[in-house]
Amino acid sequence: MNVDIHSHILWGLDDGAQSPEETLALARDAVQNGITHVIATPHHMDGKYENPASSIMQRVDEANCLLAEHEVPLAILPGMELHLYGEAVRDFQTAEQTLLTLNHTGLYVLLELPYDHVPVYTERLLFDLQMEGYIPVIAHPERNHAIRERPSTLYRMVERGVLAQVTAASVAGEFSDRYREISRKLIEHNLIHFIASDAHNITRRRFALKAAYEWIDHKLGQQYTRFFQENACRLIFGQDIAAPSPLPFTGKKKRKKFLGLF
Repeated sequence: MNVDIHSHILWGLDDGAQSPEETLALARDAVQNGITHVIATPHHMDGKYENPASSIMQRVDEANCLLAEHEVPLAILPGMELHLYGEAVRDFQTAEQTLLTLNHTGLYVLLELPYDHVPVYTERLLFDLQMEGYIPVIAHPERNHAIRERPSTLYRMVERGVLAQVTAASVAGEFSDRYREISRKLIEHNLIHFIASDAHNITRRRFALKAAYEWIDHKLGQQYTRFFQENACRLIFGQDIAAPSPLPFTGKKKRKKFLGLF
């Protein structure tokens, strides 16, 4: 089993796939990357898109029927990429259940920060989510300007039990140099727990897990790849994941502490 926890493979919900044909093309690209299960995570509450849980669940069913009809060996699972907003905890508590955890297990919440800053209420919101029994997963922190400038911002979150996911294309060097450098630095400091595609289309934002894992195998070792793959598998079953102690940014790289877990 090879799981991708972050994608925009469902058509017609956000800036990802725009048609069933594009969903099919993305699914085939996922299979070529060795992926067997992918969580669909449409944007929600980002100022442009609103995708309540019921709409996502319905489209997941439709997409899986489409893949079965075309004999594409990929399972699409439900989720959402929730833009950080102050009422998120309240909305998780409502009876309408408009928000979705990853694979609807009631545990892991994929959160997107603004690109230019970390809101002042972030720490409190993350804490409140944790107090409600959820585990926040920060999506693509390498794309947040404040974290790139001061990675210790993410360190403090992870130290308090928050998890993080970098984009495969960032690790593989398919985006900008700054995304590549910071994503690799965050991995080396034990601040990243998942690698995911964040795939939107088959032109510029494809599934790049294979390329990312090849770099990780070559530069860091296969134990890192196994760590990320096993964490993704555990996530979809609502199980606890491995989370080595984060390393502070002291100017020195320390990899032994991570390897000692395996």
